[in-house]
Amino acid sequence: MKPLIFAIGGKEPKIHETAFIAPGAVVCGDVEIGENASVWYGCVIRGDTNRIVIGKGSNVQDGTVIHTDSPEIGGPPTLIGENALIGHKCMLHGATVEDGGFVGMCATMLDGSIVKTGGMLAAGAFLSPKKVVPAGEMWAGMPARKFRDMKEGEDKTALISAAVYVENSRKHMKALKEL
Repeated sequence: MKPLIFAIGGKEPKIHETAFIAPGAVVCGDVEIGENASVWYGCVIRGDTNRIVIGKGSNVQDGTVIHTDSPEIGGPPTLIGENALIGHKCMLHGATVEDGGFVGMCATMLDGSIVKTGGMLAAGAFLSPKKVVPAGEMWAGMPARKFRDMKEGEDKTALISAAVYVENSRKHMKALKEL
């Protein structure tokens, strides 16, 4: 089983040769995936209406869906910076996760929302349109709001996990080649 990667609307995904796209993932349209980034099993990255960028060293974990609306109706692109962590089963729609940002499992980010570098959106949180999670803060809940200031070192969690996911992706690539 391979990932399903295809062009749509004249837009073809640009995937760095070192990126890992797991079998069962779907990547289509105006999508750019950077060096050592990983898109895991069951993800849908659908750039059919607007641009989606996943930066160097970032990981998009199993079951996540990323999309956005057309810029003609005001939809912003979905942008994930470098070394960001997007947890399992997340939904990102027209959102931005800056370098080193952390989005916990099953979290949702809507149009124009931002997780800043060193910020964390907790597992299961719902970040409303245009809301911003500042650096050094953890936001949680539905709708998400500031839960607490992050403890010393927590702002580095995404960076540490991103490095681990680069290694994990290498192990999965090797295992898949061996079959």
